[in-house]
Amino acid sequence: MKPLLRVLGYLRPHRPLVFLTFSCAALATALDLVPPWIIKIIIDDVIPSKDLTQLPWILMGLFGTFAFKSLFASLRIRFNNTLEQRVVCFLRQEVFTALQHLSISYFENRSTGEIMSRVTNDTEHVERIFIDGLEGILTASLMLIGITVILFTLNWKLALLALLPIPLLIFSAMKFSRRVHRYYHDIRKDAAEMNAYLQDALSGIRETIGFNRQPYERARFAVRSQAFSNSNLKAMFLWALYSPGMVFLGSLGTVGILWYGATEVAQGNLTIGELVAFLAYLTLFYVPVNQIHSVNHLLQHALAASERVFEVLDAKPEVFDRPGVVAPTERLTGRLQLDDVQFAYREDIPVLKGISLDIGAGERVAFVGPSGAGKSTLLKLLMRLYDVKGGRILADGYDVRDLPLSFLRTQIGFVQQEPFLFNGTVRENIAYGHIDASQEDIERVAQAARAHHFIIDLPEQYDTWIGERGVKLSVGQKQRVSIARVLLKDPPIVIFDEATSNIDTETEVKIREALEVLTEGRTTLIIAHRLSTLHNVDRIVVVDQGGIVEEGTHEYLLGKSGLYTNLYEAQFQV
Repeated sequence: MKPLLRVLGYLRPHRPLVFLTFSCAALATALDLVPPWIIKIIIDDVIPSKDLTQLPWILMGLFGTFAFKSLFASLRIRFNNTLEQRVVCFLRQEVFTALQHLSISYFENRSTGEIMSRVTNDTEHVERIFIDGLEGILTASLMLIGITVILFTLNWKLALLALLPIPLLIFSAMKFSRRVHRYYHDIRKDAAEMNAYLQDALSGIRETIGFNRQPYERARFAVRSQAFSNSNLKAMFLWALYSPGMVFLGSLGTVGILWYGATEVAQGNLTIGELVAFLAYLTLFYVPVNQIHSVNHLLQHALAASERVFEVLDAKPEVFDRPGVVAPTERLTGRLQLDDVQFAYREDIPVLKGISLDIGAGERVAFVGPSGAGKSTLLKLLMRLYDVKGGRILADGYDVRDLPLSFLRTQIGFVQQEPFLFNGTVRENIAYGHIDASQEDIERVAQAARAHHFIIDLPEQYDTWIGERGVKLSVGQKQRVSIARVLLKDPPIVIFDEATSNIDTETEVKIREALEVLTEGRTTLIIAHRLSTLHNVDRIVVVDQGGIVEEGTHEYLLGKSGLYTNLYEAQFQV
């Protein structure tokens, strides 16, 4: 009930549409109750009197009833669909906005496909609450109230007899709802897992083809697809028992009415027209009853989806602005201080163990060390993708936790080891560093990043569509586009996760030239993989087992015969 009330809360901004939808539903329902009464008048009054002068007017009234009912039904559908699309569109946007504010840990602990399932599939199923749920229950309830009043007006004894199955129907509906809700949770979970696998499999299609693993992937998908089908079948089998059972219980009322009604007509206590009208209304009575059962079935599916949607909306970021933080009036110079920094992804496995380091504004510092030593973690803490567990990180004397996240991240440019480019044009990807940049500015930074010459050779130059993750560009081209993007952002601090080991020498030279432009006058932090490229940095920091073990220039560290020397000799087999 709580998720349903929460979903219905999204109707508040759309009260006029809600009113129009409900008004049209009420009018269409009211008109639905007129034809049986008109039939009663014809049977009891017109036919026995053999006065057919009234018949054309009565039939015109019947025609008008059908016409206006169709009109209001059409308007109801139109208003309801407009309402439903506005609400679901807003909900979808709200879920996406919530995801944008969550910490990086949320995404690292969940698959992309599973998250996508919540934004798309689950919000679409919430839509059922508005299409088949709220509007269906309203229409059915109005119909039941109207018919109940008419049934008691016609014959209260028959009306009581007709209502005898209702307690059984309510009890069965409650039992069904509790059980099927669990099944629909499993359905949404299995759907998310199948979507997560599908997203992963399609992203890795080149590896699948390269390793000739199509049969293996088909088998893996079949397992998840079958699990999803089995979950659906459990709910469908339950519905297959429930729905016909409800129809059977409802038909018991009709049998009782025919038996008792025929006796009443024979005894002269009831007219034939009244019995026919009563049976017509009784038929109408069980239509909304069955409709409510069907809506209940759909609602359970929608509510299970809404709970998954609200899990996203209710998720709290691990990293957030402290109350009252204020951005400095000027951009940072780039001076950084790490003061006894400690961090662990899991409490029992420390990653950083009290690191202290001073980095001057404009200094170029490289971090090297074995895999898993904590190099990348240090830079994640600087960007506040995570917060330190102990100690502090200062930027221009400010604890980074005392700076607004939006301000801090505008001061840092990040070139990843495997740059991510969006499925758009070259222009759009470079402009991501400054959305309102002019074409002149975009070309200027592209030239500085040594990217302009290959861009103008592309089929549509800066308007060339580069595909998902920039698949139409080479690794070196993607690196230079990402460098241009950071240049356009113009931050005082640059982080570069070096990735030049898989490119040719000419491309590497161009990337080095681009980096010289990018890092000039900026504090630069480099995660180094190829130690031969570190001759131009001001300082090398060697990290191992969560701590700094060596520090100095390339030549100085080689002369110490420590861990750096071992890493260098292992890489070049000296």
